[in-house]
Amino acid sequence: MNVSASEITVGCLEELDDPGSREFRTGEGDWPFRGFVVRRGEAIFAYRNYCMHVGHPLNWQPDRFLTEDGGLIVCSSHGALYEIDTGVCVAGPCRGAELIPLPVEIRDGKIVVQVPAAER
Repeated sequence: MNVSASEITVGCLEELDDPGSREFRTGEGDWPFRGFVVRRGEAIFAYRNYCMHVGHPLNWQPDRFLTEDGGLIVCSSHGALYEIDTGVCVAGPCRGAELIPLPVEIRDGKIVVQVPAAER
């Protein structure tokens, strides 16, 4: 089965704090695909918004994925901490697990994420 990806423009890089994060959704119904991006300097990282411990979204508040100092991604529910650049859980109940990365690039100043067609 050939699975193609769909591109989603999340916003402009300059609109995102450094460090900063923004969530996005695509799809319809009760189970849309949920993802988020994190900016660190000029680098951008994208992940599925899915806690590796229990499977629900990582954030409770819109666009809130980072620790207070902006150094790590945090799960609002159980406090799991993930590295921004690798998605590896470094503390919490799912230590060693990894967030599901998504292909992302900056194109003409815009953040463009690819979501697998099967997930839309």
